[in-house]
Amino acid sequence: MGIVVIVFLLLLLFGMPVAFAIGFAGMVFFFVTPSIPFSIIVQKVVSSTQSFTLLAIPLFVFAGNLMNNTGITKRLVKLSNVLTGHMYGNLGQVSCVLSTLMGGVSGSANADAAMECRVLGPDMVKRGYSKSYSAAVNGITSLITATIPPSMGLIIYGSVGEVSIGRLFAAGFLPGILMMIALMITIRITAKKRGLLPERTRPASLKEIGRSAIDGVWALLFPVILIVGIRFGVFTPSESGAFACMYAVFVGGVIYRELTWPVFIQTLRDTARDIGIIMILVSLSGIFGYGIVYDRVPQAMANFLITLTANPYIMLFIIILLLVICGMFIETTVIALLLTPILLPVVKNVGIDPVQFGLIMMTVVTMGIMTPPVGIALYTTSTIMGCKPEETALETIPFIIAVLIVVAFCIFCKDAVLFIPNLIFGKA
Repeated sequence: MGIVVIVFLLLLLFGMPVAFAIGFAGMVFFFVTPSIPFSIIVQKVVSSTQSFTLLAIPLFVFAGNLMNNTGITKRLVKLSNVLTGHMYGNLGQVSCVLSTLMGGVSGSANADAAMECRVLGPDMVKRGYSKSYSAAVNGITSLITATIPPSMGLIIYGSVGEVSIGRLFAAGFLPGILMMIALMITIRITAKKRGLLPERTRPASLKEIGRSAIDGVWALLFPVILIVGIRFGVFTPSESGAFACMYAVFVGGVIYRELTWPVFIQTLRDTARDIGIIMILVSLSGIFGYGIVYDRVPQAMANFLITLTANPYIMLFIIILLLVICGMFIETTVIALLLTPILLPVVKNVGIDPVQFGLIMMTVVTMGIMTPPVGIALYTTSTIMGCKPEETALETIPFIIAVLIVVAFCIFCKDAVLFIPNLIFGKA
C-alpha cells in the first residue's frame, strides 16, 4: 500500500485532479497485487455509489441550490444584517450569522464561502474592508456549515463509519453555535483594530428583528423540521434529502414565488455540476479504499497508534495533527472517505465516542479548505475578491485559532457535545 500512497502524492504534485489521482493510484494496487482480479476495479467504482445513505448528498445539494436561487438566501442576509448592524465589522458579522443560518440549508462549506463572497464581498470592499480580509472572513465562517445540519461532511462520515447521522446532526448544533460566537468575537476584535465601524449606533428593535425573522421563517424552520422528522421516524436521513427538495420547491414556488422555469433549469445545471464533482470522488475512492481494507491498513494503523498511547486526549491530539496536515493537501471529502475507516476503530478502542469524534474530525478537515497549499475555498474566495491567496491565508490566522478553541471544547466537554443527541435519541 506504500507504493500506492507514493503514486497518489506524486500525481498530486504533478497537478492531476484529486479524483483521478485517487483512481489511478488505486489501480496501481491491482497491478502490484496480481492475485486480485481487475474486474474488482469496476465493481468498486459502481458499488461505492450504491449507498442509500449517500443518496442524501445529491438531494441536499439540489435543495441548497434551490434555496439559494429562490429568495431564501436573500432573506437570511437581511435577517443577519438586522441582528448584527450595531457591531464592529458588521458585514463580517453578517457573514458569520449567515453561515450559521445557511448551514441548515446548503450543508456545503465550499458553496457557502463562494456564495458569501459574491453576495457580501462587493459591499465589504466599498465600506473599507481589504479584499484579503473580506476573503478570509467569508471563507473561514463557512466552516460553521461543517457542523450545523445537514452537513455534507457528517453525512459522508456517518455513512462510511456506520455512525447514526441523526445523532451527528443533533450533536452539531452546539459546536456550530459556539463556532459562530467565537468567530464573531474574533471579527469584532480584528474589525475594531481596522476601524471598521458599525453600520448603526444601537441594536435593532425587537419589532424590526421580528419582522425580518418572520420574512425568513421558512428557512429558519428547515433544520428544526429535519431533526424532528428524523427523531420521530417520519423520514430517514436519506429521505430527509428528498423532503428538503420538495420543501425548497414549495417555499420558492408557492410562498416566495421566485422559482420560475428558467431559474429551475439553471438550478438543475448547477446541481448536476456540483454532484458530479462529489460523486466522482466517492466512486474512485472505492478503488483506493479496497486496497486499504485488503492490506489491513486500519488494523495496522490502530495497533501502531495504540502502542503510542492509550490516553484518549493524547490520541486525539495526534489524530488532529494528522488531520490538519492531511487537510492542507487533500480535499475534505477525500479525507472523510479514506481516513474514517482507519481512524474510527482507533478512537473507539480508547473510549472516544464516535459522534464526538465525527464533529472534531469534520471540523478540523473542513478547516483545510482555507489552508494552503490546496485549500479550495482559499483560492475560490481569493479569486472572487481579486486578491492573492497568500494574503488571504495570513488574514485567516486569528480565525483558525478561534476554530481550534471550539475544537478544544469538543474534546474536553464530551457531555456537553452529546447532550442534545442524548436528549433527542437517548444514550447510545
